[in-house]
Amino acid sequence: MAEASQINKHIHFVGIGGIGMSGIALILLRNGVVRVSGSDLKENKIIDELKKLGASVFIGHNAVNVEGADLVVYSSAIKENNPEIVQACRLGIPVIKRAEALAKLMQDKTVITVTGSHGKTTTSSLASLLLSEAGLRPTAAVGGILRNMETNAYAGDGKFFVAEADESDGSFLFYRPKYSIITNIDHEHLDYYGTFENELKAFKKFIDSTEESGCVFACFDDLNLRKMLQKSNFEHVLFGLTGSADIYAKNIRLGGLSSEFDCIYKNKQVGRFSLSLAGMHNISNSLSVIALGLKLGINLDVIKKTLSSYKGAGRRIEVKFENSNYLVIDDYAHHPTEIQATLKAVKDLNPKRIIAIFQPHRYTRTKLLMDKFAKCFTLADKVIITDIYAASELAIEGIDSRCICGKIKSFSPKKDVSYLAKDQLVANLLKTIQPGDLIITLGAGDIAKICDEFVEELRE
Repeated sequence: MAEASQINKHIHFVGIGGIGMSGIALILLRNGVVRVSGSDLKENKIIDELKKLGASVFIGHNAVNVEGADLVVYSSAIKENNPEIVQACRLGIPVIKRAEALAKLMQDKTVITVTGSHGKTTTSSLASLLLSEAGLRPTAAVGGILRNMETNAYAGDGKFFVAEADESDGSFLFYRPKYSIITNIDHEHLDYYGTFENELKAFKKFIDSTEESGCVFACFDDLNLRKMLQKSNFEHVLFGLTGSADIYAKNIRLGGLSSEFDCIYKNKQVGRFSLSLAGMHNISNSLSVIALGLKLGINLDVIKKTLSSYKGAGRRIEVKFENSNYLVIDDYAHHPTEIQATLKAVKDLNPKRIIAIFQPHRYTRTKLLMDKFAKCFTLADKVIITDIYAASELAIEGIDSRCICGKIKSFSPKKDVSYLAKDQLVANLLKTIQPGDLIITLGAGDIAKICDEFVEELRE
């Protein structure tokens, strides 16, 4: 890959074990054109994979780790006072953000980006799979493990590059896509944007960065997106769950962890689709991928096959255990809108009880969205809130998990809600679960490890 060789000979990634950073490192390693090194605070499965492909990975951040590097890439989770960043600047080594590095990899490619407050990973991985199934050999970098391929990134020799575009720190504005899917805009990452108006302005700038000959696929059911595109000169396709959209679903049948629907595009029936995902939100997002496929001229049978064979992304309504008594699911949902959509999707499975275990993510998000967290657990029969996952943030006085419990109680006085420390969760669940329960862990931190521990105990 010529553009990769133009970046530098030795690239060092600070925070290489993260899902976004590792994606770039994997693409570079699989192309074999640069030396890759990196550091992170602890080992994980992704780091094991990177090492197998030849990366040098240091556990712990240390100034000496960057010596010899031609370029240092860092993620938004890394602070500027990180010793490796400081040392790189002292040595005159160029330091860039993850999105800048990804943008360099995209040079000379036809870029397809997926962004939005919710649903990015599922939608981008489904789009990646579609292009792969169509024989277009894309390069892809998504924000989760694409379970059909058991990776978050791969390097193809085709002309397309599919990328999940992270809006959390405004870095999606580095990209110049030809095709963009925008799933929605919600009150999210306001610690960065300050106001929702600023967030809307960033999305408008993102839309305006589309290539003139390109196309934007946006959710019709999102009023803000609809308004933005009414004033846009770009070609756009509006997808959604209402008949006023350019492409929409009707005759929807939800069944377990899958669904079926008829797809109508520009007032013509495209066909009936089977989607191996639960929830109305996933039907909506899949419509954007169908529209993209039709725009690219992909055979309809290939589009249908992709939707029916898609196994989902890791930690997106992921079934971790199932027997005649219990169903255990793990999900990345950490924003009230996501939690509500996920609980609605699993409610369709008709369990006797839903036990939701939530790990709040970041003190700032918890503070800003406290009132919304109070209302998003209505479909859960039992709610357990565990410790806030700080994600490098400092604690905020007066903001903790018990606050959420109190808010939920004030909104739903009869709700069974409690706080439990993380190290008490597994033992408590084993004592309190009943046959017919659906147990779901929710959060963007390390709650998945608790889910795995619980499943291990269940199996024994």
